[in-house]
Amino acid sequence: MNQRVFTFNYELKDNQGQILDSSNDGPLSFLEGAKQILPMLEKQILDLQPGEKKNVKLTAAESYGIPDPQMMMDVPKKELAHLDYQVGTFIQLDLGQQMKLVRVSKITDENVTLDGNHPLAGIDLEFQIEMINVRPASQEEISHGHAHGEGGHHHH
Repeated sequence: MNQRVFTFNYELKDNQGQILDSSNDGPLSFLEGAKQILPMLEKQILDLQPGEKKNVKLTAAESYGIPDPQMMMDVPKKELAHLDYQVGTFIQLDLGQQMKLVRVSKITDENVTLDGNHPLAGIDLEFQIEMINVRPASQEEISHGHAHGEGGHHHH
């Protein structure tokens, strides 16, 4: 496969039309097939040419998945007494072999419920895409596994 680099502007909304993210800080670039964006989004925009626009709707299952109850855990408040948190706060847990980012989803008198699901799990998403550029990937980009330059990764 001759990999390409795609550069696009986007606006991401939830199913209520609330804007969740956008490329206001500059376009996003990705290397085709490098799993840098959601696979179903990539599949939907690979045929776009510069200047073309497309509205892409993804179900929760096609984007960040359905929330997994096994990714929720109640922790006694006293174990988190050294942290400053409230509902919605993200906490990084050191699990020995890995670090895990979790969100505080509930606080009771005794426990804090931590949610390890992606924050957008369970949400249908809508992307408004405007393709800016499509070009062949360089050998360096292919060997590094990501796009370089504007909107991609910069070295040095």
